Order: sequence, then C-alpha cells, then structure tokens
Amino acid sequence: MEHHLKIRRFDPESGAGPYWARYTVDAEPTDTVLDALNAVKWYHDGSLALRQSCGQGVCGSDALRINGRNRLACKTLLRDVGRSVSVAPIAGLPVIKDLAVDTEPFFAQYRSVLPYLQCDDDPGETERRQTPEERARFDEATKCILCAACTTSCPSAWANDRFVGPAAIVQAYRFICDSRDSAGAERLAQLDGESGVWRCRTTFNCTDACPRGIAVTSCIGEIKLELAIGRRTGA
Repeated sequence: MEHHLKIRRFDPESGAGPYWARYTVDAEPTDTVLDALNAVKWYHDGSLALRQSCGQGVCGSDALRINGRNRLACKTLLRDVGRSVSVAPIAGLPVIKDLAVDTEPFFAQYRSVLPYLQCDDDPGETERRQTPEERARFDEATKCILCAACTTSCPSAWANDRFVGPAAIVQAYRFICDSRDSAGAERLAQLDGESGVWRCRTTFNCTDACPRGIAVTSCIGEIKLELAIGRRTGA
C-alpha cells in the first residue's frame, strides 16, 4: 500500500534553508512511521538524517513532529496517522540536519535539577528502604525516557530557552518525592525561580505529547502547590 511522506529537510552545508521533500513508499498500515522513514532512507535518499536506536519506545531517540504532534516514530502506526504523513524535527531545539536536533540544551536543563539521589545519612551496610506507599508517590515520574517530546511541545519553552521545561520538572519531582533524598529543598528553591515552574501556563501540551502516558502537568501542579503552601506557612 502506498503512503505519502512529506519530510522537513535541512542541510546546513548546502547553504539553503529548510524545505519540504515528498516521497512515496510501500508500507503496511501496521508498519510504523519509523519503518516508513527507513524505507525513504534505504531506498530513496540515503542522505536523510534521523535518530533511532531501540525501535521499541524505550530509548526516546526518535521523537519527531508527526502530523503536527510530538510522537515517537517507532510507536506511531501508519494506520493511526493516515496515508499522507508530514514529519518534521521536534520544535525548540537547533536542527543539526533534517530530522536530527541538538539535544544538548534539553539535557543541560535536565542536569540543572540534580537528577540523582542525594542522601546525607550513611546507611552503613543496610539498604535505604521505602514503603510501597512511599515508592508509589513518585512511581509515574520514573517512566520518563527523556525523549524531549514534552518540553519541545511546550509554548513556554519555545518562547524562553531559560525555562527549565516539563521533562526536567518531572525529574525534579521524582527526587523531591523520594523519601530517601535530602536535596528536595534545594530543588524546590530552584524551581521557584524565574526559570522554574511558574513559567508553566498549564496548556497540557506536555501531557498530551508524553509517549509514556505520564501526567506531566499534574506533576508540575503538585510542585506549584507545594511551593505555594511553603510560601503561606513560611516553610
């Protein structure tokens, strides 16, 4: 069955600006958009640049703007997007070539929230244990695969590159809620700044874009609530 792909192309070495290229490939409705893109690269134009790795929706490397929405190409079936498909790089990050973007600004924001466990106490030879209820509090946030789909769908992130962004906030939330961590106050103070959670305008684009089904906006809202309570109580 024929499927028609319109792909946003850009080669910085050509000296020309971005443009749309059109390709027709044979594919089944149960094939993925990534399958179709590979067909373009393998049989039509080997110069097409895109990222991919596991192909199973785990690594997050193939987040793209498919028919105007951020999705993982490896998880998006052609039957769900139609026989005419537009594919562009995710917005808000510098384009290296074609569908490949420079993710360093995204990961710089991720690193800024201290996305690792910090503990003041020495447990000795024992484990730092948690109850199932304590673990459940941040369980959803651990599903993040850092694909950048949420952050690059956020109008606030497009408008201000200093905004830490939804993905970094989810990572901060994961450790703020962790009963074993001791740097929650530091992370909250950072997120209370001008580049933190208050730049979120609650458009829900991030939640809609998340391929793992994380309620991103809810995580951001919980941090806002905790900060607001802290301001009232002086905590």
